[in-house]
Amino acid sequence: MPQTTPILVLAATDRELALPGDWIAVRCGVGPVEAAAATAAAIAAHRPAAIIHVGIAGARRAAGLVPPALVIGGVAHYCDLTVPPQFAPRSVTPDAQLLAAARRALPNAVVMAIGTSARVGGSSDCDVEAMEGFAVLRAAQLAGVPAIEVRAISNEIEDTDRARWQFEAAFAAIVAATPTLVAEAAACVR
Repeated sequence: MPQTTPILVLAATDRELALPGDWIAVRCGVGPVEAAAATAAAIAAHRPAAIIHVGIAGARRAAGLVPPALVIGGVAHYCDLTVPPQFAPRSVTPDAQLLAAARRALPNAVVMAIGTSARVGGSSDCDVEAMEGFAVLRAAQLAGVPAIEVRAISNEIEDTDRARWQFEAAFAAIVAATPTLVAEAAACVR
Protein backbone atom coordinates (compact mmCIF):
# COMPACT_ATOMS: atom_id res chain seq x y z
CA MET A 1 0.00 0.00 0.00
CA PRO A 2 1.55 3.35 -1.00
CA GLN A 3 2.11 5.88 1.75
CA THR A 4 0.15 9.10 1.71
CA THR A 5 3.07 11.29 2.73
CA PRO A 6 6.30 10.83 0.79
CA ILE A 7 9.80 10.06 1.96
CA LEU A 8 12.16 12.67 0.56
CA VAL A 9 15.62 11.47 -0.49
CA LEU A 10 18.14 14.26 -0.95
CA ALA A 11 21.65 14.07 -2.40
CA ALA A 12 24.13 16.67 -3.59
CA THR A 13 24.45 15.23 -7.11
CA ASP A 14 22.45 13.10 -9.50
CA ARG A 15 25.09 10.34 -9.25
CA GLU A 16 24.21 9.85 -5.57
CA LEU A 17 20.45 9.62 -6.16
CA ALA A 18 18.72 6.33 -6.81
CA LEU A 19 15.91 6.54 -9.33
CA PRO A 20 12.73 7.31 -7.42
CA GLY A 21 10.61 4.38 -6.35
CA ASP A 22 8.20 5.01 -3.49
CA TRP A 23 10.02 8.23 -2.68
CA ILE A 24 10.78 11.68 -4.07
CA ALA A 25 14.40 12.24 -5.12
CA VAL A 26 15.82 15.77 -5.00
CA ARG A 27 19.29 16.99 -5.93
CA CYS A 28 20.18 19.56 -3.29
CA GLY A 29 23.48 20.80 -4.71
CA VAL A 30 26.98 20.81 -3.30
CA GLY A 31 27.83 22.57 -0.04
CA PRO A 32 25.90 23.63 3.02
CA VAL A 33 24.28 26.76 1.59
CA GLU A 34 22.85 25.04 -1.49
CA ALA A 35 21.75 22.05 0.59
CA ALA A 36 19.94 24.14 3.21
CA ALA A 37 18.10 26.21 0.60
CA ALA A 38 17.12 23.19 -1.51
CA THR A 39 16.01 21.23 1.55
CA ALA A 40 13.79 24.06 2.77
CA ALA A 41 12.24 24.42 -0.69
CA ALA A 42 11.68 20.65 -1.00
CA ILE A 43 10.04 20.50 2.42
CA ALA A 44 7.69 23.33 1.46
CA ALA A 45 6.86 21.73 -1.88
CA HIS A 46 6.45 18.10 -0.80
CA ARG A 47 5.68 18.14 2.93
CA PRO A 48 7.54 14.85 3.47
CA ALA A 49 7.02 12.41 6.32
CA ALA A 50 10.81 12.03 6.61
CA ILE A 51 14.07 12.96 4.91
CA ILE A 52 16.92 10.63 4.09
CA HIS A 53 20.05 12.49 3.05
CA VAL A 54 22.42 10.25 1.10
CA GLY A 55 25.77 10.76 -0.54
CA ILE A 56 29.46 10.02 -0.59
CA ALA A 57 32.05 11.13 1.95
CA GLY A 58 35.68 11.03 2.90
CA ALA A 59 37.04 9.32 6.00
CA ARG A 60 40.19 9.93 7.97
CA ARG A 61 42.80 7.23 7.50
CA ALA A 62 42.77 6.47 11.25
CA ALA A 63 39.06 5.57 11.11
CA GLY A 64 39.86 2.41 9.13
CA LEU A 65 36.84 2.80 6.84
CA VAL A 66 37.58 1.23 3.47
CA PRO A 67 35.62 2.45 0.42
CA PRO A 68 32.73 1.92 -0.13
CA ALA A 69 31.89 1.40 3.57
CA LEU A 70 28.52 2.79 4.62
CA VAL A 71 28.24 5.25 7.50
CA ILE A 72 25.05 6.27 9.28
CA GLY A 73 25.32 9.72 10.80
CA GLY A 74 24.92 9.50 14.57
CA VAL A 75 25.29 13.28 14.69
CA ALA A 76 26.01 15.98 12.10
CA HIS A 77 28.59 18.61 13.07
CA TYR A 78 28.96 21.94 11.27
CA CYS A 79 32.74 22.29 11.28
CA ASP A 80 32.88 25.70 9.56
CA LEU A 81 30.88 27.47 12.26
CA THR A 82 32.96 29.01 15.04
CA VAL A 83 30.46 31.26 16.83
CA PRO A 84 29.36 30.40 20.38
CA PRO A 85 26.51 27.85 20.53
CA GLN A 86 24.04 30.40 21.89
CA PHE A 87 24.14 32.11 18.49
CA ALA A 88 23.77 29.03 16.29
CA PRO A 89 23.91 25.27 16.81
CA ARG A 90 26.93 23.31 15.61
CA SER A 91 25.41 19.82 15.92
CA VAL A 92 22.18 18.11 14.97
CA THR A 93 21.24 14.56 15.86
CA PRO A 94 19.15 12.41 13.54
CA ASP A 95 15.64 11.33 14.40
CA ALA A 96 15.87 8.33 16.76
CA GLN A 97 13.30 6.25 14.83
CA LEU A 98 15.09 6.89 11.54
CA LEU A 99 18.42 6.00 13.14
CA ALA A 100 16.98 2.68 14.31
CA ALA A 101 15.47 2.10 10.86
CA ALA A 102 18.80 2.82 9.15
CA ARG A 103 20.55 0.37 11.48
CA ARG A 104 18.02 -2.31 10.56
CA ALA A 105 18.31 -1.53 6.85
CA LEU A 106 22.12 -1.44 6.87
CA PRO A 107 23.32 -3.79 9.62
CA ASN A 108 26.94 -3.67 8.40
CA ALA A 109 27.11 0.13 8.40
CA VAL A 110 28.86 1.96 11.21
CA VAL A 111 27.25 4.80 13.14
CA MET A 112 29.57 7.78 13.49
CA ALA A 113 29.58 11.55 13.65
CA ILE A 114 29.78 13.15 10.21
CA GLY A 115 31.38 16.56 9.85
CA THR A 116 30.01 19.11 7.40
CA SER A 117 32.40 21.57 5.79
CA ALA A 118 32.21 23.68 2.65
CA ARG A 119 35.78 22.70 1.76
CA VAL A 120 37.46 19.33 1.30
CA GLY A 121 39.55 18.62 4.38
CA GLY A 122 37.80 21.33 6.36
CA SER A 123 36.23 19.14 9.02
CA SER A 124 37.55 18.82 12.53
CA ASP A 125 36.84 16.41 15.38
CA CYS A 126 35.11 13.98 12.99
CA ASP A 127 36.45 10.91 11.23
CA VAL A 128 33.94 11.25 8.38
CA GLU A 129 33.54 14.41 6.28
CA ALA A 130 30.93 15.56 3.79
CA MET A 131 29.57 18.91 2.64
CA GLU A 132 25.80 18.97 3.15
CA GLY A 133 24.62 16.81 6.06
CA PHE A 134 24.35 19.39 8.83
CA ALA A 135 22.52 21.77 6.49
CA VAL A 136 19.95 19.17 5.46
CA LEU A 137 19.36 17.95 9.02
CA ARG A 138 19.14 21.50 10.40
CA ALA A 139 16.60 22.59 7.76
CA ALA A 140 14.57 19.48 8.52
CA GLN A 141 14.82 20.11 12.27
CA LEU A 142 13.55 23.67 11.87
CA ALA A 143 10.61 22.39 9.80
CA GLY A 144 9.80 19.60 12.26
CA VAL A 145 10.58 16.83 9.75
CA PRO A 146 12.52 13.75 10.93
CA ALA A 147 15.80 13.31 9.04
CA ILE A 148 18.94 11.19 8.85
CA GLU A 149 22.23 11.22 6.91
CA VAL A 150 23.81 8.12 5.34
CA ARG A 151 27.09 8.15 3.41
CA ALA A 152 29.30 5.80 1.39
CA ILE A 153 33.03 6.35 1.84
CA SER A 154 34.89 7.19 -1.37
CA ASN A 155 38.31 8.29 -0.11
CA GLU A 156 40.71 9.03 2.70
CA ILE A 157 40.49 12.72 3.62
CA GLU A 158 44.27 12.96 3.77
CA ASP A 159 44.68 11.65 0.19
CA THR A 160 44.71 14.74 -2.07
CA ASP A 161 45.10 12.68 -5.27
CA ARG A 162 41.49 12.55 -6.45
CA ALA A 163 42.43 10.05 -9.16
CA ARG A 164 42.74 7.50 -6.33
CA TRP A 165 39.35 8.26 -4.82
CA GLN A 166 36.82 5.49 -5.41
CA PHE A 167 33.87 7.52 -6.64
CA GLU A 168 32.22 4.79 -8.71
CA ALA A 169 32.20 2.25 -5.88
CA ALA A 170 30.84 4.84 -3.44
CA PHE A 171 28.12 6.01 -5.84
CA ALA A 172 27.07 2.40 -6.47
CA ALA A 173 26.98 1.60 -2.75
CA ILE A 174 24.82 4.56 -1.75
CA VAL A 175 22.43 4.11 -4.68
CA ALA A 176 22.07 0.39 -3.83
CA ALA A 177 21.37 1.18 -0.16
CA THR A 178 18.65 3.76 -0.83
CA PRO A 179 15.64 1.48 -1.53
CA THR A 180 16.23 -0.51 1.66
CA LEU A 181 16.66 2.70 3.67
CA VAL A 182 13.42 4.13 2.27
CA ALA A 183 11.47 0.93 2.99
CA GLU A 184 12.62 0.87 6.64
CA ALA A 185 12.03 4.59 7.07
CA ALA A 186 8.53 4.37 5.59
CA ALA A 187 7.63 1.58 8.00
CA CYS A 188 8.51 3.73 11.02
CA VAL A 189 6.91 7.04 9.94
CA ARG A 190 3.53 5.78 8.71
